[in-house]
Amino acid sequence: MKQDISKLYIITGGPGAGKTTLLNELSKYGLTTVSEEGRRIIKEQIDCGGEGLPWLNKELFASLMFEESVKTYLKMSQSTHLKPIFFDRGIWDTLGYMRLENIPVPELMTAKAREMVYNNNIFILPPWKEIYENDPERKQTIEKAILTFECMKDIYQEYGFNSIEVPKVSVEERAAFILDRILM
Repeated sequence: MKQDISKLYIITGGPGAGKTTLLNELSKYGLTTVSEEGRRIIKEQIDCGGEGLPWLNKELFASLMFEESVKTYLKMSQSTHLKPIFFDRGIWDTLGYMRLENIPVPELMTAKAREMVYNNNIFILPPWKEIYENDPERKQTIEKAILTFECMKDIYQEYGFNSIEVPKVSVEERAAFILDRILM
């Protein structure tokens, strides 16, 4: 039995809004969470001296992120989990990133993204200046994080998703907010 795609949820937003912390909290409930591909790719590219970094080669970074997001989606959509699965960003985030960085999105990518079906309700975390931090993988300014949030909100709306904004409250309250809005 394959995963019910209505149980594949996206948690998105700009960088530094608390997505990873929220996913870690959701995993405490025994739910499956899927880490963001972008951070992993950045770490791998730094470790191997690669060029696929958002501050070196945005187009290569986007391509790597897209490829890995497709692989992860396919793996998770074929799983037999009966409970919801939460993705730290979805395939559309890569296309949003490309739009934000003025990188042309090939029609083949858009067509492939349309094949990746998630629950129509996505959870979006707004920019939160008080918790925003830079680190070796996150070099964007808070202003860029705000632009990213707006871009993600727009692209998901454009492709027919219903964005549910998660309030700026404790991580436990954020998890409860999401769990109250999904069918388990």
